[in-house]
Amino acid sequence: MTDFQPDYQNIVKAARNIQVERIPLYEHKIDPKVMEAITGKSFAQCYYGDDRDLDEFFRNYCGFFRDMGYDTVSFEELIGPAMPGSGALGEHVKGVIQEREDFEKYPWDGVCDTYFAMYSRVFAALRRNLPPGMKAIGGVGYGIFECVQDLVGYEDLCYMRADDPELYRDMFFQIGRNNLKIWQRFLKEFGDIYCVCRFGDDLGFKSTTLLPPQDIRELIIPQYRAIIQAVHAAGKPFLLHSCGCIFDVMEDIIAAGIDAKHSNEDQIAPFPVWVERYGDRIGNFGGIDTDAVCRLDRQAMYDYIADVAAKSAGHGGFAFGSGNSIPDYVPPEGFLAMNDAIRRIRGERQ
Repeated sequence: MTDFQPDYQNIVKAARNIQVERIPLYEHKIDPKVMEAITGKSFAQCYYGDDRDLDEFFRNYCGFFRDMGYDTVSFEELIGPAMPGSGALGEHVKGVIQEREDFEKYPWDGVCDTYFAMYSRVFAALRRNLPPGMKAIGGVGYGIFECVQDLVGYEDLCYMRADDPELYRDMFFQIGRNNLKIWQRFLKEFGDIYCVCRFGDDLGFKSTTLLPPQDIRELIIPQYRAIIQAVHAAGKPFLLHSCGCIFDVMEDIIAAGIDAKHSNEDQIAPFPVWVERYGDRIGNFGGIDTDAVCRLDRQAMYDYIADVAAKSAGHGGFAFGSGNSIPDYVPPEGFLAMNDAIRRIRGERQ
């Protein structure tokens, strides 16, 4: 094993679609429970404590990424919890906005201040505990579509589209204004911590987009463009995480200015399909279907990743990791097999 020295510029270059000699490792997120299982250290609960506890959390959290060979720390805080009455997306409760009256009386103006009241000390603790050579990748979690769903609910949003198309439209534009306001303040107060900015907005499922492609083009992508422009003005590349079959709107998403895209599932399209289609214009992050991380043994994992790496070479910048994330149900040995395979391919291990 060679001594690993993080260099966040590796992943910046990959996000800017420059192929680098040392392929960066990337995860949208790694559940701290998986980190605890691998390291034998209990630290996840420290996130909920005082500033000293937060420092302990981030020493371990950031240290895990460093020790596993990452150049950056993946971290974001979600807008959802800062929106009063949210939860329709993740907790499957009835959406707080169902009709025009709900929309008009909703406390939109307070969401930005609430977000920073909740998370400023967390971002400050991350800043204090970033290891040398590392910066963070992430930022303000939840994209436009996910925030709308969190206040309305997906099924009710589909009804709203038919019953009140004006309210349906206004939801996306209002969320866009709110999210841009949060991003602008975030970049001013905490942009120094981050080398690549991103949000996740799952626009599709296995066969197609969750909304008609034209709705995405007219209502969602213009909101993306404004945030991406703010990120670019701050001198940073923008990465979009979006699950599902979104080929129908990829050209529009690229035209909005994204620098890189993450998320792939073999049932939709293996990673080499993404790099072959779009690697001449954007960086591509991911590569290994999360199902494969759960079920393949070490040799099968190495063979899988070596094949993906060979097919990806020459198609612009890319970073390797799971095609989705490492949730708490991923076996630690599966994550370690993936991590070891990538580090062997880039010459750090025999």
